[in-house]
Amino acid sequence: MFNKRIKIKELLATAAQGQQVTVMGWVRTFRNNQFVALNDGSTNNNLQVVIELGKYDDAFLKRITTSASLKVTGILVESLGKGQSVEVKAEEVEILGDSDAETYPLQPKKHSLEFLREKAHLRFRTNTFSSVFRVRHSLAFAVHKFFNDKGFFYLHTPIVTASDAEGAGEMFRVSTLPFDNPPRKEDGSVDFSEDFFGRATNLTVSGQLEGELGATALGQIYTFGPTFRAENSNTARHLAEFWMIEPEAAFYDLEDNAALAEEFIQYIIRYAMENNGDDLEFLRQRLLDEEKGKPQTERSELDLIQKLQFVVENKFERITYTEAIDILLQSNHYKKKKFQYDVKWGIDMQSEHERYLVEKHFKKPVIVTDYPKEIKAFYMRQNEDGKTVAAMDILAPGIGEIVGGSQREERYDKLVERMKEMHVPAEELWWYLDTRRFGTVPHAGFGLGFERMVQFVTGMGNIRDVIPFPRTPKNAEF
Repeated sequence: MFNKRIKIKELLATAAQGQQVTVMGWVRTFRNNQFVALNDGSTNNNLQVVIELGKYDDAFLKRITTSASLKVTGILVESLGKGQSVEVKAEEVEILGDSDAETYPLQPKKHSLEFLREKAHLRFRTNTFSSVFRVRHSLAFAVHKFFNDKGFFYLHTPIVTASDAEGAGEMFRVSTLPFDNPPRKEDGSVDFSEDFFGRATNLTVSGQLEGELGATALGQIYTFGPTFRAENSNTARHLAEFWMIEPEAAFYDLEDNAALAEEFIQYIIRYAMENNGDDLEFLRQRLLDEEKGKPQTERSELDLIQKLQFVVENKFERITYTEAIDILLQSNHYKKKKFQYDVKWGIDMQSEHERYLVEKHFKKPVIVTDYPKEIKAFYMRQNEDGKTVAAMDILAPGIGEIVGGSQREERYDKLVERMKEMHVPAEELWWYLDTRRFGTVPHAGFGLGFERMVQFVTGMGNIRDVIPFPRTPKNAEF
């Protein structure tokens, strides 16, 4: 069998007893025609392979270049060098794939994140990105484990849909009609009855509405899938294609919802800390090095791991939207006109406002509830004051909003009335309204943008660096 190999992560934790082992991986560096730093992606740590001088001719050794792939069979021995406890004395080295040293884009030196985005097909091979994507995997696995262990069912909601759950209209159209000459009605509008689905369809912005259908029968469901926003935002916080986690639970109110979200966030962060210690330590050090160039006032008070521990070990602060606005209005930041955007009751808080509450005022994650109904979606439960809805956002240090959710409006008459106010066509959502006609129950749910969560846990400053192949305005490479 060709692939009788031991992964480097496992090998580095093995005691050297002179046993023969086989490893495969890519060359990170090759020094003195003798010492190969080999990495196979299982860990950020390299395995040192020692090649006996004179064993191979120069022509062969010249092929051991950065990113060439090797199969090495040898003896596992204790290492005399610093940084590793074991190394492999090579008995047989086979080059599985050459890498032209002259044209390979990622030479063994420090590259900017902007440069690496242009080489997204190769950036997995760097320490930074291999760490980020191992952490991403752990967080994704923890999502499923958390909900499974709490009795939630994983529901696959449609990616192609005719409904706009958010009502924002920023959707990607899905069509097989010819762009240059689509069929048209008498009034000149496009005749979608001739399209593949017989109507106008789009890529989903959220699985929530369909998720509610599942929750009102199965009790507790969650979705975890790709969502799409045709929002022309070229920022470090926005993607056109991203992954969303959306639990929905029957017999839940806003308080139950907030408690679930807090427990969920703490659980998945804790899982990554327990299973990706080396990666998080590398990313912590990377951030510290990055901050050395900043003035002392702009440096984080906590390092990456301290920040994660703080979130895991402390209860989140809970305040109402009205209380949040009062805090902002009373702040020196507001009085000294340091906010770019104005503060008053009724605004949709900007990232700078959210970050002030989290990073300057409370210095911990904050759950904000009971937002003005005018700035929230039609499906959120209306509060008795007639002005606010039972909505909640969770704000996290560094990125602002990380979770958005609400108790859903389960009262049929109230929901229909709100849909009319917001010009949401009730006839198109007849199936959604049926859940309020037939055995309606209080229920609630939230959405968590997975990439923002990965950003928070890894400390990466740009959301494009936590998804393998970012989709942003004017960018669909790879």
